[in-house]
Amino acid sequence: MTSPTPARARISVVGAGPGGLTCARILQRNGLDVTVYDRAPEADSRNQGGSLDLHEDDGQIALREAGLLEEFFALARPESQEMRQLDSSGRLLGHHVPAEGETAAPEIDRGQLTGLLLRSLTPGTVRWGQALTAVGGPAEGPRTLTFADGTSVETDLVIGADGAFSRVRAAVSPAAPVHTGVHFLEAWFDDLDTRHPELSELVGKGNAHAADGERCLFAQRNSGGHMRVYIIRRTPADWLARAGLRPEDTEGIRAHLLRDYDGWSPELLRLITDNDGPYVDRPILALPVPHTWEHSPTVALLGDAAHLMPPLGVGVNLAMLDACELALALSRCATVDDAVRDYEKTMLPRSTETARMLDGGAESLLEAPSPEDLARFGGDRN
Repeated sequence: MTSPTPARARISVVGAGPGGLTCARILQRNGLDVTVYDRAPEADSRNQGGSLDLHEDDGQIALREAGLLEEFFALARPESQEMRQLDSSGRLLGHHVPAEGETAAPEIDRGQLTGLLLRSLTPGTVRWGQALTAVGGPAEGPRTLTFADGTSVETDLVIGADGAFSRVRAAVSPAAPVHTGVHFLEAWFDDLDTRHPELSELVGKGNAHAADGERCLFAQRNSGGHMRVYIIRRTPADWLARAGLRPEDTEGIRAHLLRDYDGWSPELLRLITDNDGPYVDRPILALPVPHTWEHSPTVALLGDAAHLMPPLGVGVNLAMLDACELALALSRCATVDDAVRDYEKTMLPRSTETARMLDGGAESLLEAPSPEDLARFGGDRN
């Protein structure tokens, strides 16, 4: 089969996260038709996650191409670029306060970002409640997308923006995520300034990080008076079962954590004990490094589907940059195949280089800062 021109192609994006929606927005802005499929029953049916810092050299580039940069800055929180480094006693080691007008990496809630992108799309672009089960059809196309409800569609290009456990990835790669040995538990805090004023003061306007080499607490202020805390430890993926605990056993998990964090200051331990509601278990996974695959003229991967890495501030930014570059390649190339090749020539080397730098990087979250780290961190210390 001859690869179609992008203008005549049926383009399908699987996954309505920031990467998939950015790709769809830039495609539409360049006059190309696209349909997005997502497993969620509706836009607001799932927890969108925490706060994201969008960088000038990747995430913000994508938003500029999407024509949404000005709207992003109206929603973003530049003051949340504040960072505090603490030790396990609660002593402040390093403090970065953003300069007036600093826009290198302002924060925005993931839900606000996806909402911004969704509102920018032509109504009906996203088909909710469509859980992909398989990508079929020959490599040269057309491809068949089969969904859990028994329906299927034909497409000339399927773009996998469906995250760590991507169903689209399986069409071109056998790779699967593996546990890094580091585990997150997420805790939520509501009405922070009113209900948790001491923690509000501890964290400041942005985030606070404390680690002792084995354990870490990372607190991140979100919009609307909310805060998320990530309780980070080196532990097996099945630690809950090994400890005889279930995800809904909040009190049992809390007691287990307090034993793990024995010796930490009472002030910091409130980040473990004072949360509103249950904990959320989040194993940290990564794809093999490097992760490459044989080129297909009908399949493209972006974001975590292509290069799942530890959560060290690059994931969403890289996904949006991938999305931007793929959409622009489709807007300028003669065929879909040419566009995918053009995109992969840039994306694969970049993702391989970044993944190599971050390989094993989840461990770095647990490390107590060195004097050199603190010097780079900058700001006031006491």
